[in-house]
Amino acid sequence: MQVAIIGAGIGGLAVARALIADGHQVACYERAEALRTSGAALTLWSNGTAVLNALGVPYADLGAPIDILATVRGTDGRTLMDIDVAHAADRYGFPHRSSPRREIIRRLAHGLPPGTVHFDKRAVGVSQTPDQAEVGFDDGTSVTAELVIAADGSRSVLRETVFGDPTRPASFATWQGLTPVDIETARSTRGLMVVGREGMCGLLPAGDGLVMWWFDRPWNQDDPQPVSALAMLKERFGHWASPVAQTLAAADDSQIEFFAHRRQKVGRGWSRGRVVLLGDAAHTMPPTVAQGANQALEDAWALARGLRVKPGDLAAGLAEYERTRLKGARLTQRIAGSELTDKYQPAVMPLIPDILVTRFHTRWLKMVSTILTVGA
Repeated sequence: MQVAIIGAGIGGLAVARALIADGHQVACYERAEALRTSGAALTLWSNGTAVLNALGVPYADLGAPIDILATVRGTDGRTLMDIDVAHAADRYGFPHRSSPRREIIRRLAHGLPPGTVHFDKRAVGVSQTPDQAEVGFDDGTSVTAELVIAADGSRSVLRETVFGDPTRPASFATWQGLTPVDIETARSTRGLMVVGREGMCGLLPAGDGLVMWWFDRPWNQDDPQPVSALAMLKERFGHWASPVAQTLAAADDSQIEFFAHRRQKVGRGWSRGRVVLLGDAAHTMPPTVAQGANQALEDAWALARGLRVKPGDLAAGLAEYERTRLKGARLTQRIAGSELTDKYQPAVMPLIPDILVTRFHTRWLKMVSTILTVGA
């Protein structure tokens, strides 16, 4: 088929690779002037690296491995919970990696035929007939295709045009960065989730001495932005136990990115005629379970698989995509949307045995995954 993909983020590039490998004629349209390499780092769990493997994207040296995810109390650094996430990696045969987003984007784009991605193309709407769909851009041009994939993010224009389904604000916001910090986390395979009444801080090794860090705190969309995000973070979290203070000391305002959490209810279906949703356009969720990129990769793999197992029948292929993805995406969105991991529960966490949490995490990954369930 002739396929137009709107958006060249992780989901858009991944589905482009998958569909080109299956022989489709693919063009990807990105509103930015070049590949978007902003964003700090991303955590790829076994389901995400399984998709990279299926797409032929090398991942063994991507960023840094994550074997343990510890939750500690911010005020004194006491360990509340240890999750042996390596157990899931061993079970499914695919590792967990934390990597700069730019490197994941680079690897997904590498090897695409020249001219696959068209830049500076901002979609403003889509219309369709029984035979084709047409996407209009803000420069007055348009493109027609047999299938249009809306991979244009949480504020997807195509989703709102076709489905009328805007996202809504959640209760927290994130300030994040990717910084070289001389702390043990940068050299280890152990990630930290530091929690307290003030909010939550996450610290993960990201390779080459880099630390992926983020701070979550309650946030109202009408709240004004601080003049200095770093000053605000130091005032709120600077008294926390090591290594939070060291991380803040190594950062500067130019490195900090802000985004308010948003969410939406996953609908009954993601396709209307010849338009289908993928990634954040289909299931915007807070980043609290670190599944956003993984779920976009899952979508890309499952959409290509659906079209492959139902050849020549677009409606059946899209229905197969929805059948295999909706349940896992709904569960992921529901848990992420609760923002439970951002909420301070020091009395509850030590009561849950580490082995129980480890087993749940292992089971959870398969519950929210298509590729780990269906198999590549």
